[in-house]
Amino acid sequence: MKIERISKSAVQLIGVAARTSNQAEAGPEGKISGLWGSFFQTGIMQQPAIKPDKIYGLYTDYASDVNGEYTVVLGCETAEGDASSSGDNFTKVDIPASDYLVFTTKQGPIGSVVIEAWQEIWTYFQNSIETRTYTGDFELYDAVQFDPSNAVAKIYIAVS
Repeated sequence: MKIERISKSAVQLIGVAARTSNQAEAGPEGKISGLWGSFFQTGIMQQPAIKPDKIYGLYTDYASDVNGEYTVVLGCETAEGDASSSGDNFTKVDIPASDYLVFTTKQGPIGSVVIEAWQEIWTYFQNSIETRTYTGDFELYDAVQFDPSNAVAKIYIAVS
């Protein structure tokens, strides 16, 4: 897996959200796979205030660390930093400006490559000189070429 360090400015997202944990996602109570269905059913990518070329999977509002609950938001960047015209049925949230380590997955079925990548990320941070900030991590997908059976994700982990 390729890793690079970058600085990124804040991004405003609008999407659908759920509260979950890694423990819940490992069992039958997981919410993320159903959230993907909700994301595509809402028609959010056709909203006028949306940049539909990228799909974000934001992990935010961490209760503690990798072991605690967090909020996941599947969404798109707002076109001009203003999501006010997109309705009240969506969650509006900012990805904070931060330094990020960017992990690029191999290509393959989204469920497998993303789970494998997160396992590698958790292992990486067990002995890393970088410290996760848990302020907002996200997966980034190219929506134009998005194919869940053959995807590549970039996973951005906020670090200090």
